[in-house]
Amino acid sequence: MKKRWRASMEAVKMEIREHKGSFAVYLLLRTLVILTMILQLFNRNYENVFLCLLTLFLLIVPSIIQVEFKVELPTTLEIILLLFIFCAEILGETQSFYLRFPMWDTVLHTLNGFIAAAIGFSLVDLMNRDPRIHFQMSPLFVAIVAFCFSMTIGVIWEFFEFFMDRFAGLDMQKDTIIHGFTSVALDPTRQNIPIAVENIHDVIINGRSLGVGGYIDIGLFDTMNDLLVNFAGALLFSIFGYFYVKNRGKGSFVKRFIPRRKDKNRDYKELLLRKQQEEG
Repeated sequence: MKKRWRASMEAVKMEIREHKGSFAVYLLLRTLVILTMILQLFNRNYENVFLCLLTLFLLIVPSIIQVEFKVELPTTLEIILLLFIFCAEILGETQSFYLRFPMWDTVLHTLNGFIAAAIGFSLVDLMNRDPRIHFQMSPLFVAIVAFCFSMTIGVIWEFFEFFMDRFAGLDMQKDTIIHGFTSVALDPTRQNIPIAVENIHDVIINGRSLGVGGYIDIGLFDTMNDLLVNFAGALLFSIFGYFYVKNRGKGSFVKRFIPRRKDKNRDYKELLLRKQQEEG
């Protein structure tokens, strides 16, 4: 068991160093995360210290996936994943980019939809290319599966945000200030008639004005916006993926985002285990 663990860890280190481009990005981001963690320790912000530790782990997850599942991530996809993790956890959370830049969350969710579709697409594409499987899925079916996979990931994430807000007292589903809404709950006749409330300028709680300039929508607009941009990202990649399969794998753009089976000669974990067995 210890030999397998050591082989896995060593294989992960070798995997990280394999691609010069992604390795340089990994080193840069790792250094920035460590510096951020030290600063947060001095500020005694232990929640952000935990986020930094989580980010350090997440940065090696792409390499762990490559080693354990014996797949090769294209350098472009790997760099985007590393930057996505850094932008979401360090810039988004510890540096409050989600609040400073209103479009930050939207851009990340769009990118998430695109990447998740690429991963879903690759799962089906690997099956299509496996000689042991005796059926082939059409380009349209592969594109639909990629799209549905991405949307499922997006929905599960929104579930996670809702439950964290509901039971952990967080605010992952950010509020939106609106100036009007309609509700059947305000219908005195109880006949399901939507009653419009318009020109809302403030919210008053227990006699105290919040001064927010409108009504506070608690997460609905944020959730729907996240799902809409996830939809856009998933749809975009699914269209690219459809033509990629239809043209029998031609096109360099899509290849930059599709994992492939690892070459047996570059399966570091198997090589290290074999070496350990030979050494006794």
